[in-house]
Amino acid sequence: MTNSPTPDPVRLARFREALLAAQYTADGCLDLLGPTAYAALARSETVPALRATRGGSPLETLVRLFLLQQPVPRAAAAAVLSVEECLTDGWLTEDGDRVRATVDVRPYANEVAGLPSADAWVVSDLGCAVGGAGGIGAGEGSGGVARRDLVLGVGGASTTLANLAVRRPVRSALDLGTGSGVQALHAARHAQHVTATDLNPRALRFARLTLALSGFENTGTAEGSLFEPVPNERFDLIVSNPPFVISPGSRFVYRDGGMAGDDLCRSIVRGAAAHLEPGGYCQLLANWQHVKGEDWHERLAGWVAGTGLDAWVVQRQVQDIAEYAELWLRDGGDHLGRGDDYRARYGEWLDAFETAGVEGVGFGWITLRASGATEPTVRIEEWPHPVEQPLGPHIEEWFARQDFLRSHDDAALLAARYVLVDEVVQEQVGAPGAEDPEHVILRHNRGMRRATKVDTVGAGFVGACDGSLAAGDIVDAIAHLLGEDRVVLRDRVPESLRMLTEQGFVAPVAP
Repeated sequence: MTNSPTPDPVRLARFREALLAAQYTADGCLDLLGPTAYAALARSETVPALRATRGGSPLETLVRLFLLQQPVPRAAAAAVLSVEECLTDGWLTEDGDRVRATVDVRPYANEVAGLPSADAWVVSDLGCAVGGAGGIGAGEGSGGVARRDLVLGVGGASTTLANLAVRRPVRSALDLGTGSGVQALHAARHAQHVTATDLNPRALRFARLTLALSGFENTGTAEGSLFEPVPNERFDLIVSNPPFVISPGSRFVYRDGGMAGDDLCRSIVRGAAAHLEPGGYCQLLANWQHVKGEDWHERLAGWVAGTGLDAWVVQRQVQDIAEYAELWLRDGGDHLGRGDDYRARYGEWLDAFETAGVEGVGFGWITLRASGATEPTVRIEEWPHPVEQPLGPHIEEWFARQDFLRSHDDAALLAARYVLVDEVVQEQVGAPGAEDPEHVILRHNRGMRRATKVDTVGAGFVGACDGSLAAGDIVDAIAHLLGEDRVVLRDRVPESLRMLTEQGFVAPVAP
């Protein structure tokens, strides 16, 4: 299909009702396929799911038709759907006495932190949700769509960003580079209105289908690059899973930014301030270059400098240039072609990196906030360790703690009261049988799951944080117990207290 389906709203409602009646939902598919076949789909392996859908039930028919993209007998489809309407509206095409799907319709659990999960569906090009590079190639072969214009479905990056986003009731949200509409789908549950933009007009058609099929009417779309479609608008939330791949050329709209190096992600960061309401958040996934002779922290700090925004940048992974090139050559299916062609394209990637002095590529997430602070907080760190998802609530709490720390000097910190945060445990490390531990570790089992080493004073302090005493009073008591000078200890503790608060081990109690 060169174009996505364009159904009548009334028939679209009937189509959605048919999917629900057959339990073609995320939970329904998991119950049908079982954990083994369901997990195999996440690895782009369809054989277990094909074996689990041989019974011909309505749900099995829909799974084979739209998720596994297999032809099914017309009579079997007619037992579930209005085949004539689906043919007219472009969901199906005829194949002898069978019918085939023209698009991938994937059941999706629309999850937003703090709200119950809701049934939704993501519409994308054939083969672009299941099947990997081979699936994408199949999409081109069966639909006649230029590969550069293909629209992908739900992937690891899109679910990562969905779990990172700050979810609170807001007036307006922007999904920048919406693709098939996954981020807009989540935002539509807690924003009064969502604008979805994309450079690819096919993507906007798919996004409209995703949102309409999932029952949302509080959305709109606009075509164009980056912030161009919304030049004078401001939003409470901006989310973007942009085409961040740093590649030589722009072969695929869905992944290649078309700008030199990491300029596309830098442009989003630099442009966000002009489009954020006071207190608003901008959150995106990004790649950035590790350039020879340049500290990557300074590179990212330069992106944020002068914007007036608070920023928290987390690098999750770094790949060397060969590993990075191989990843995206496989994504494009180049490894399936002729060996000479693959080697030549591989060489193009390495030539481009070497010319630019790039030694590696970092991947991670960036959260920006329009706090209005005179001196914005900018934290840039590497954190390759496991985190708890959804992380959005913890990200929002982190920025709230920055407000607290900014507004409290050392004396005010000591005058405040604190509580030890839930899920923080203490570990003592030392030789077996030793009277005292060599050091004490505080470990947080929520959010970023951080761990930090503390001394005797720090361990005693957090152990006494129950909200009943001011921090300074706790420090005075510890000084008395240890026989230390209370004034000296009061001068020493605020630095550690800022760290424990910033990293979420203790939380200030509202006055």
